[in-house]
Amino acid sequence: MKLLNIVLVMVVAASLVSCGTGKGKKAKVEDEGWVTLFDGTSTEGWRGYNKTAFPETGWEIVDGTLHCQGSGMGEAGGGGGDILYDKKFTNFHLKLEWKISEGGNSGIFYLAQESPDYDFIWKTAPEMQVLDNERHPDAEAGKDGNRKAGALYDLIPAVPQNAKPAGEWNSAEIKVYKGSVWHIQNGETVLEYHLWTPDWNELVAGSKFPGLNPDWATVAAEGFIGLQDHGDDVWYRNIKIKEL
Repeated sequence: MKLLNIVLVMVVAASLVSCGTGKGKKAKVEDEGWVTLFDGTSTEGWRGYNKTAFPETGWEIVDGTLHCQGSGMGEAGGGGGDILYDKKFTNFHLKLEWKISEGGNSGIFYLAQESPDYDFIWKTAPEMQVLDNERHPDAEAGKDGNRKAGALYDLIPAVPQNAKPAGEWNSAEIKVYKGSVWHIQNGETVLEYHLWTPDWNELVAGSKFPGLNPDWATVAAEGFIGLQDHGDDVWYRNIKIKEL
């Protein structure tokens, strides 16, 4: 009997140690502040732009990635449309990976807004360009490469231009803090700018955006993270964010 009691005590003690270790691990993750937006298994938290639910077609989970199925319709998009994560963020550090198909185009949006007046997310938000630089004509459009991968689309080019070819994975990071914005591509900071300044307003005035939305330069201080359906196959994975 005494031996049985000793064994039971040892089992309980081991259980407590195990639970304590698990809690410590969880606390460490919380302390780091990273929150997973897409874990490779569920679209929970995501929905269509100006929609209440995730698209039934056009987007799918495949091999741990969020895959936009190409339609061949280009800018008109496919069956899914643009999607967003259903929470607004102000100051944050976003990390993810993307892979584009040959000749493909897509984009990562931030500080986006929803409005019945605008049918596409890019009419309300800055975009980190996702592109096959070798084949898509947009790479040669715009000015000084400001439509290539990693660029602030149609505004500021990514320098150095270090995107990997179609079919290969690229890492992307976007940092936003009190109006300062950084794009980081494959581990290198490729551009930096500041919202709401005279320089910003001048930059936007010389782009195509005022013709799409006269208030486009007045980017919101808080907004959604979004992914673009540009009618081409594109894959996203390991999407996570830390609020700053």
